[in-house]
Amino acid sequence: MKKLLAMVMAMVMVLSAVSFASADTADYTIRIYSNSNSTERVNWLVDAAAKAGFTISIDDNSVISGDTAAIQAANENKDGDILFGLNEIRWSQLINGQYENLAIMDWTPTWAEQVGQYAYPGKAYGLLIQNVLMLYRCDELGTNGQELKFKHWGDIVDCGYTWYRQGKVGGTTNTNINNAMLYAFTDPASPAGGISIDGWKTLWKYCANGIFTGDSYGFDPLNRGDVQVSTFYSSSLYGKIDDAASGSDHPLMGVEAPENWQLVDIEDGTYYIAEYVGVLDREGRTPEETEIVKAFAEWFGSADVQAAWSDEFDSFPCNKAAEEMVYSQTPAIYTLNNCSLTKVEGTDMTYAEYVGAHATEWTNIMTNLGFYWADNNTAPAEPDWDNLDWSVLTQKAE
Repeated sequence: MKKLLAMVMAMVMVLSAVSFASADTADYTIRIYSNSNSTERVNWLVDAAAKAGFTISIDDNSVISGDTAAIQAANENKDGDILFGLNEIRWSQLINGQYENLAIMDWTPTWAEQVGQYAYPGKAYGLLIQNVLMLYRCDELGTNGQELKFKHWGDIVDCGYTWYRQGKVGGTTNTNINNAMLYAFTDPASPAGGISIDGWKTLWKYCANGIFTGDSYGFDPLNRGDVQVSTFYSSSLYGKIDDAASGSDHPLMGVEAPENWQLVDIEDGTYYIAEYVGVLDREGRTPEETEIVKAFAEWFGSADVQAAWSDEFDSFPCNKAAEEMVYSQTPAIYTLNNCSLTKVEGTDMTYAEYVGAHATEWTNIMTNLGFYWADNNTAPAEPDWDNLDWSVLTQKAE
């Protein structure tokens, strides 16, 4: 439950700005690359940074959209000072040197210990946490009071209820839903991208028997009562429920105390991502300018600023001090088990690292086999699972 009002947050931001204003930071324009760059977020950050004495340059999502575009632009332009957003997959690649023109500087903010496990120590530190959720209606348009409890995300295909599925392979939320679905099927020895054939069969069944209504994400069809079970991302859930009546005659009700909806109880938990901030090593930047950039990163990740950001955009901060400022108790959607940081049996990788190692193969498999068609009338035939050449399917189609 949130406990801060907008006026209180505004006061926090003023006090935060005062503490950084003496750094004479406005003489250098800090170039930022991010995929967390909706127009609202960009405008808020430019304004807040200016009040704190920083001049920043950041493109909104009409120019750069998505994590791939953000990191590719930073790599190609070679003019970045700060990178924030993305997730563990991209940050692991970045810190391991997979981008020829990008390197993260050594940097440890004063608030480093506040973000706990969400850190690449000495390099990048967590800003906010997000996960994907499986929801169901428990009223007469749903399970009529019957509790849904699964061991794995893939159990949805045998749940006996109608469910919504996405209509394309790409996109961060869609990818994270797939990651959650495939978690139970990891097999490092499998030629099918490190996933058992049963995993791909389950994902196909999820797609083939699910309902796609053309909506961007799964909240709206569940809210209308078109389906009984659906998926969504955590950061916008409560805001969507607040406004649910504007899009349905039978809306979901009860924000943090659900009235006619629930989270599916899934033993595995769910797939989390964290967005991080790091300082890029920019050629030609003076030591004095580098200190300005580090001061901005220190300011942006601080508890005061992250509390204000979280309050404004309905997100959940990694910084525990910021969480305590915003919430009187941790919302239920952020208390679920985090499967992304569990170790994959037979490897020394967390599941997030495993996803990073196989993500390209998974995208190629789904694209080559025709997963997530938008029109059921043009659905492809189910693959002949016993006679597939996975060495070809894991490669990009020519």
